[in-house]
Amino acid sequence: MISPADSLLKYDNPVSVQTNTERKSAQGPVLRTSSQQPADSGPIPPKPKTAPAEDTKQDSHEILNAILPPREWTDGHELWIQQVSSAPCTRADVIHLEELLDTKLRQRQARETGICPVRRELYSQCFDELIRQVTIICTERGLLLLRVRDEIQMTIAAYQTLYESSIAFGIRKALQTKQGIVDMEKRISALENEKNDLIKQLNEQKAKCDAIEKREAEKRQVQEKNFMEEIQFLKRTNQQLKTQIDGIITPQK
Repeated sequence: MISPADSLLKYDNPVSVQTNTERKSAQGPVLRTSSQQPADSGPIPPKPKTAPAEDTKQDSHEILNAILPPREWTDGHELWIQQVSSAPCTRADVIHLEELLDTKLRQRQARETGICPVRRELYSQCFDELIRQVTIICTERGLLLLRVRDEIQMTIAAYQTLYESSIAFGIRKALQTKQGIVDMEKRISALENEKNDLIKQLNEQKAKCDAIEKREAEKRQVQEKNFMEEIQFLKRTNQQLKTQIDGIITPQK
């Protein structure tokens, strides 16, 4: 028999449920448990009247099954059902539950802090077992704990949805940032190319400016030389004219 995964929640022994495919009715297949008598074994005896305590126990068992549904699995052509145990618990059972919880936490290497699915699963099983133990003693208290468990699960589900949304938002922002980085790198490359072109133009203009300055300086030097020669020529001419004038004026005296 293939048994389901081990759980901290206490279950009864599994019961084999077989599907009778030979007899079919409008309501569907007939289910027969291994402990049930065959249908053609004889007349069904009348159901005895149950005492109020038995009715209360039956109601508590039904509520317990409604709170914690039985497990079902198949092994070949057989369907196995394992219901939650309705046996009362003792102080030793609670101590054993605590020890078993610590053992499973160590065996499955659950993290002590942070988000850990293993630790959450084990504590959820432990809480279900506590609900089972309380429901057997007081049904109303068990139903109230069920409300607390459902509220906790809804809160965790909301946090999980928020976490997944934040992860998706972070991924979108990371992709946008990555795309922005690519665009900025392209813009930086374009600006660097433009800067290099401007530097090249600036160097060309500086070279032209230096050439023009050099040419104008050479031209100025030539002009200054010509001007100096002309001034010297004029001075000599002036001196000669003065000399001639003095020579003309001196004999007359």
